Amino acid sequence: MADVKNKVDSAEVANFCSQVGLLLDASLPLYDGMETIAESSKDSKYADVYQSAYQGLNETGSLYQALKKDERWPEYMVELTGIGEQSGQMDRVMSGLSDYYERESRIKTAIINAVTYPLVLGVMIVVIVALMVWKVLPVFRRVLNSMGRDVTGSGRVLINLGSVIGWVVLILVALLVIAVLISIVMLKGSGREKLMNFIRKIFPPVRNLDMKLNASRVASVLSIMLSSGFPTLEAFRLMPSVLSNSEIIKKVNGIYEKLNGGEGFAEAVTESGLFGGLEDRMIRIGSTTGREEQVMQKISEMYEEQVEDGIAHIVAIIEPTLIALLSIVIGAILLSVMLPMIGILGNSF
Repeated sequence: MADVKNKVDSAEVANFCSQVGLLLDASLPLYDGMETIAESSKDSKYADVYQSAYQGLNETGSLYQALKKDERWPEYMVELTGIGEQSGQMDRVMSGLSDYYERESRIKTAIINAVTYPLVLGVMIVVIVALMVWKVLPVFRRVLNSMGRDVTGSGRVLINLGSVIGWVVLILVALLVIAVLISIVMLKGSGREKLMNFIRKIFPPVRNLDMKLNASRVASVLSIMLSSGFPTLEAFRLMPSVLSNSEIIKKVNGIYEKLNGGEGFAEAVTESGLFGGLEDRMIRIGSTTGREEQVMQKISEMYEEQVEDGIAHIVAIIEPTLIALLSIVIGAILLSVMLPMIGILGNSF
């Protein structure tokens, strides 16, 4: 069985779907095209994945069956490939999947960048403060003592205060950096859902972004499926496989139950509270005019822009905050040393 930890990343899935879509648009035999894709990917880290897909297609005659054998492909992408084969809309499905996974890759890159910069800055703070506490303060103490006076009274209090501030900040930032590193490891393992639930509870902005990200996925998936002629009820049945937010999954399951009970699409979606008021009005209009897939595509793009803007806003807050913290700590440590030195120099004249 394939190692599920080595899932094909979003950018590579988008590239694969784009290539298959181009083959189908050009009316080229899929078998020959897959052979070409496998041959051209021999030097990539996914060479064995493409080779497995090519061999599976050769054995079964079905791209869906070939991809389904390898657990490294995303479940949602595999299922939609099967839908494309059944409906005869493979080219449209592959084009929609390529756009979907390109957006996923773009958002993931934005999230990684948002985490990486504060993490690097946090490590820099730890290093700088550690040098100040371990190297700079002892040097200043020796300089003050070499002037022929012991550092006593308020001078000693200030220097000790500087050391305490340095150590406190050093420990807090180091713990924060360690917590971020542990979180990154957990996100790639089995503790992902528990960690995300914890983060959503203590950081409301992150919860809001995660809700919008998953709502964007719902809209994107519906756009692809509806444009391929896939039944709406089945679309909502498959939806949870691409979602990571338990609240959104619950709402999607509620929509599925209402649709299964005979309720209309627009009514079921708007009553669920999955989207906002503006989006609900767009869905009602789209349902009335028979343009649900275009409306869903537009909603997906709107939410994606909001997610990217939200990530940029959080980074814009974290960056100056960390820099200000670093400046305050270094300034406090330097003042704790300079003030007694100035007092000693002043008494010397």
